[in-house]
Parts: sequence; structure tokens; C-alpha cells
Amino acid sequence: MKKWKLGLLTALLALSMTACSAKETAAPEATATPTPAAEATATPAPTPEPTATPEPTPEPIVVTETFQSLFGKYGIKAGTCLSDFMISNKKCNQIITEQFNSITFENHLKPEAVLNYQESVAAGDLVVKFNNTTLNLLEWCKENDMAVRGHTIIWHSQTPDWIFYEDFDNKKELVSRDVMLKRMESYIKQTFEELEELGYIDMFYAYDVVNEAWMEDGSMRDSLWLKTIGEDYIWQAFNFANKYAPEYIDLYYNDYNEQFKTLTLYNFVQTLVDKDGNYLIDGVGFQAHLYTEDNLETYFNTLEKIGSLGLKVCLTELDVSLGTWQNVKPGTEANLKIQGQYYYNLVNGILKRVEEGKVKMDSFTVWGFADNLSWRKERSPLFYNMLYQPKYSFYGALQMKEYAGFPEE
Repeated sequence: MKKWKLGLLTALLALSMTACSAKETAAPEATATPTPAAEATATPAPTPEPTATPEPTPEPIVVTETFQSLFGKYGIKAGTCLSDFMISNKKCNQIITEQFNSITFENHLKPEAVLNYQESVAAGDLVVKFNNTTLNLLEWCKENDMAVRGHTIIWHSQTPDWIFYEDFDNKKELVSRDVMLKRMESYIKQTFEELEELGYIDMFYAYDVVNEAWMEDGSMRDSLWLKTIGEDYIWQAFNFANKYAPEYIDLYYNDYNEQFKTLTLYNFVQTLVDKDGNYLIDGVGFQAHLYTEDNLETYFNTLEKIGSLGLKVCLTELDVSLGTWQNVKPGTEANLKIQGQYYYNLVNGILKRVEEGKVKMDSFTVWGFADNLSWRKERSPLFYNMLYQPKYSFYGALQMKEYAGFPEE
């Protein structure tokens, strides 16, 4: 019995050890909790940029007028100044021949360009001799069927001093009144004779006999003409010009700041008559170097006042600078639009007065046509920019109001 119990105990003990050993070997190894797989995310397609609506191509501006056709309707020549550069430049040639039918030489008929020092000394008298540049300009005008305004004979500027001195030597004394009158007469006579001999006289329809002799305060400008001859030198010049110029060439007095010299000019030109009371002068030239802030009504009043004398009144050197002479403004879009409006109103007012018979005008001349050619180019005063592209002023002067810079209605 004891032996059986001992065997049973041994068996139970063995069985217990086997179960314990089996439990230890069956324990699972710890495994990392798997990270859940990220859901596949689609790469978003880039948002397409909105397609810009193309701006409509602006319609090209159709220009049906030229300056010569517009002014021609009123019996007025359209003019510009001319230089040796312009006749050698293809674009300038194109613009001039398309737009204008009258020419004023910028410099090459002024006293210093036509009075020859060496030949004057040799002859003992003033000698007029046109240089090659002057001859080239004259020939260009002839070939292109241009009418010509002569500019200028008697002037305080661009006139050599030596013509006023004994033996043409400015180290000597000034000549007497009588000698200077003889020199003046010879100079004026030769000017017209030279043009005739060279075959160019028929192109001329007007000549500025005297230029810029009056000041804004009503006094005569100080000059060697005044000093040697006296206060009647202007009358003497027109008397000689009237004697030697062909009848078909109108004789002009030409000046600037005319709107500030109105009464002076009005009174002065009435003294330019012969012993029978007939005018020695045919017209007054207004240089018209204006600014966009100049008062147009004041300017029109001057035109009408001088026009009331029955003489021709012509614009001879027109340009319109931006701002005022004390405060020149930059060439911004806004300022150029104002300029376009000014040109429109200026030309419109002039043509209206011509049509009404208040002003007799047969030429309208601008001092150049493109800003890069202007003596005031930093003031943007003309019709084309420096690339020869039309500005608002071009359309304004042509009376194309829609393109002249006015606000849209």
C-alpha cells in the first residue's frame, strides 16, 4: 500500500514538472505592434492658372489729313524749319514731304551764314555769299517743290560784329551812320540778287527783314544796328527791302513774346509807311514759343489786335513747351495729354478767326516737328517724340480731338 502511494506520488510529481516545462517553452515572443499602413494619398493636381483674357489689339489710328491739307483748306501753307541734318535723314525727309509745303531755314540764311568776311575785306563792302550748306538746302527745297520763308536779314544775334567797324576790323572804331546805311542797303540788295542769280528767288514767298528788335517793356533792343544807325534803322531796312525784293515776296517783322508786346507792335508797325502812307511791311511774324499754361485768350487777343491793322499775321516758329517758362514740367502721360489739348485749342481758335476774317494768315510754321530736333527738346514741345512717333500734340494740331488727350466723354 505504501509502495503504491509512493509510486503514485512520483508519477504526479513527474507529470507536474513536464507541464511546467511545457508552459515555459510555449510562451510567445513579444512582437512589436505593427504600425498601421498609411492610406495612399493622391498627389493633388496643381490648380490651373486662370487664362488671361487677351486684350484687344487697338485699332490703328486712321489719319486722313496732313498739316498741308488741313491748313490748305484755309489758304494757309504748313511749314517747318529745315537743317542739313534733316535733309540727310530718311525719316525726316518722309515726314517733311508728307506733312509740309513751306520751309524756313533754321540757321543757314541768317547773317553769319551768308556774309563772307574775306570777300568783304577784299571788296571794301559787305559781300553776300551762300555757303555749300545753304546751297544744298536751297536745292533740296527746289527738288521737293517747297515754298520758302527767308529768315532773317537784320538781327542783333548771329550777326558778325565786324560788319559794324571800320575796315571790318572790330579793333577799330564803329563806322558812321552813313557808312552803315550804305552797308545795310548793299547787304539787303545782294541777298535778293544772289537768290535771283542762283535761280532760287521764285521759291520765296516771304522774308523776315527785321527780327526781334523790341523788348517787353516797349523799349528798343540794344544792338549795333541801333548804335550805328539810330532808332530809324528798322524803317530804313524795310525801305531798302521794299526797293529790292520782288513784289511777290511779303516783307515781315518777326518777334517772340508777342503776347507781351501787343501794344508796342501795334503802334510800331504803323510807322513803317512811305511818304504816301503806304505800308513798307506786309506782315508781322509771331514766333509763338508758347507753354501749355499760357493763356490762349490773351494770345488770340494779340492776333486780333495786330490783325486789325490789315496786315498778315503768321505763326513763324511755333512750339508749345510743357508747363511755364519758370517751371518746365516733365513729359508724363498726363502732361502730354494737356499739350495735345492745348494744340487742338490753339489751332482751332486760329482757324476760326481766319474763317471769320479777323486774321489774315497765309503760313503756319512750327519750329521743327520732332522733339529730338527741337532747340527746346528737354521741354517736349513738338508733334513727334524722339522716335518720330506721333504724340497727342500731333493729333491735337490736326484737329483729331478723339486722339488729342481729352477725357473720354
